[in-house]
Amino acid sequence: MTTADKRDVNGKTIVIKIGGSTLGEGDSTVPDIVELWKQGARPVVVHGGGKVISDWVGKQGIQPEFIRGLRRTDSATLEVAVAVLAGLVNSQLVAEFQANGANAVGISGVSGGLLQAEVLDPDLGYVGKIVKANAAPVNAVLDSGAIPVIAPTALHLYPSESGDDRILNVNADTSAGHIAKAVRADQLVFQTDVEGVLDARRRLIPRMTRGQAADLIAGGIAAGGMIPKIEACADAVSVVGSGHIIDGRLAGALLACARGEDIGTRIT
Repeated sequence: MTTADKRDVNGKTIVIKIGGSTLGEGDSTVPDIVELWKQGARPVVVHGGGKVISDWVGKQGIQPEFIRGLRRTDSATLEVAVAVLAGLVNSQLVAEFQANGANAVGISGVSGGLLQAEVLDPDLGYVGKIVKANAAPVNAVLDSGAIPVIAPTALHLYPSESGDDRILNVNADTSAGHIAKAVRADQLVFQTDVEGVLDARRRLIPRMTRGQAADLIAGGIAAGGMIPKIEACADAVSVVGSGHIIDGRLAGALLACARGEDIGTRIT
């Protein structure tokens, strides 16, 4: 990276959503984030972990239940989800950042009331809809010189008297969008396993507006796990500098995106 490139990322706050279970040998995500950190950027990492949760739910003998295509989260499933996300996956990622030479601190959406939510749909159980985000816990970690590594859980704003439901499971992509807005990030970047957002002919869409993003979803061209990423970007860019969906499998893709190079899909 040249001196000019170093100036480009210095001081930039970049919220990066990564998969919690896709980091393997040869993956460049962690080294790229560490490189940004070393060059003076302020990366904020939000991770998922759905596959690991599914594996551990199976190990516990819990039968999955789906309602209108969405996983129902009962109390037993919630316990596994919180343990896996805020414990196993979060700690593994923090250890990986430390091993790559960066100072990282693991927190969850519950920490300091970072993410606060209400029940999305009673039929789905302990699944939350994020109502607000508190930037203070993230900024405290950033100001200490470390990388915040955030697990997507949230404080329940309206728990029952028993308090058994004080924590809700929330979508990691949506969490990243809310956090990016709260910290007024310069960039929100989703690391995926595809080139970016594709049109009806499976061609990359390099740039699109919030309105075009909504049309893409309404028209059924964007589907599945791409929808919450597009929605998070479209919602966040009212505050955040720009939203990006890029191919995290490409070494240096994140660095290129942070420097402003054309890569993946940019939503403004």
